[in-house]
Parts: sequence; structure tokens; C-alpha cells
Amino acid sequence: MDAVQQLLGIIEEIAKGNYSNDIMALTKEDQPETTRAIAEAIGLMMVKIEAREYQLEMMVEELKALNRKIKENTIKTVSAMAHALAARDAYTEGHAARVGDLAGRMAALMGLNEEEAESIRLGGILHDIGKIGFPDELFQAHEGQNPNNLVKEIMKHPGAGAEILKDLDFLGLSVELVHCHHERLDGKGYPRKLNAEEIPLGARILAVADSYDAMTTDRPYQKGRSPEVALGILRQHAGTRWDEACIEALEAVLGDVQNQ
Repeated sequence: MDAVQQLLGIIEEIAKGNYSNDIMALTKEDQPETTRAIAEAIGLMMVKIEAREYQLEMMVEELKALNRKIKENTIKTVSAMAHALAARDAYTEGHAARVGDLAGRMAALMGLNEEEAESIRLGGILHDIGKIGFPDELFQAHEGQNPNNLVKEIMKHPGAGAEILKDLDFLGLSVELVHCHHERLDGKGYPRKLNAEEIPLGARILAVADSYDAMTTDRPYQKGRSPEVALGILRQHAGTRWDEACIEALEAVLGDVQNQ
């Protein structure tokens, strides 16, 4: 192969992004002057391109680190809002954190990947964030079931929560889970009356974790039930209100916690 053909071959490889030191063999004194000059210019160009690519890689890594920091800080801020909500309602203190933890564990056990499980955990932490602007009356103790006017207000919180979080793009799936966590398989949930597979799996997981924690926690209108009774209620409505596979995952997670 003559020098020109070899040079053309190396240039084609460099154009594809395949850099090597083969070009340096054509810069030696035994090569024609023209070939040597072109090879030297291409070698220098290749070095500059590699340097710029390295700088770009460093910038990308710095941006990724910055984005992670922004994400962490924003999540902390929104989580602080959730804690502020809990401070207004002593009966739900710790509810969001427990739901997030349960839901994240359930997701992992059901085979969802780490990113999906984290989105579901965050969805659990933030699922009631829509109540942040609700009137104090909603959080005051009262006898019996919630009055109708409060029920109507409560039913707005999934949509309100999604509205609060919608511009936090990095939350991704978590926002939709907040919006859907009160939907039911039979289409009788709210706010959009979605049916079965229309409801994201993450939201079905959250619905089970949320309902279980609510049933086992003391509320103004009801004494907290035992885990056994709560699981019995969940099983009783499996396939209509709650997803059976999610209930099984909850039982497995609770079993793991008891065995630790």
C-alpha cells in the first residue's frame, strides 16, 4: 500500500472517530514531503479534537453533578413542604415517609428497576402534597366520617399535587403517580376514574401502601386497625379497588420487616 492510500485509510478511520497513532508513521523523514505535511496536520488536528472531547466529557460530568445537586435540593424542599403538611395534621405525622418506604420496597420486590422504584418511593413521599393549600378545617378533629364538603375538598388533592409538581421535570413518573394514587381498578376512583391497566403500576403500588398505612393509623374518625385486619380488607377488595399483585408484594414486604 502506497503512502497516499494509507493516508486516506487513516483519515477515513479518524472521520469515524477511531483515533490511533498510525498517522505518526507517515510523519517520518522517509515519507514524501506532501504526505508528511498532511499527516502532521492531521495528527495535530486529532490531538486538538481529543482534547476538546475530553473537555466536553468533563463539562458533561460537571453538569450531571450539578443536576444531581439541584435535584437533591429541590426534593429536600418539596419534602419539607410535605413535612409542613404533616405538622398541620398530627394524625398523619410520618404517613408520607412510611408510604414512600413501603411503596419503594414493594416496587423492588415486584422486579422494577432501581430508577422506577425510586420514582415510586418519591411518589409516596409526595402523594399528599396537594393538601398543602387546604383549609385548616380539613385537619381538625371531628367525629364520625368526613363531612361531604370535606370529602369534596379531599378529592381534589391528587390533581392539586400534580399541578404543584408538574414543572419539576426530573421527578418524571412520580408526578403522574401522585395524580393517580386514588384511582381504582373498577374505575370508581378519582380524580379521572381510570380503569385497571390505565392506572400506572406505580400508582397501584402507592394505592395499596397508602391505604394500608391509613388503615393502621389512628385518625380523628377511626381507631387504627391491626395489620391483619387491614390486610384482610385489602384482600377483600382485591381486583376491584386494589391490585392483587401489589397486595401480595405488601404482605411479603411486611413479612420481611417482621423477620429483620
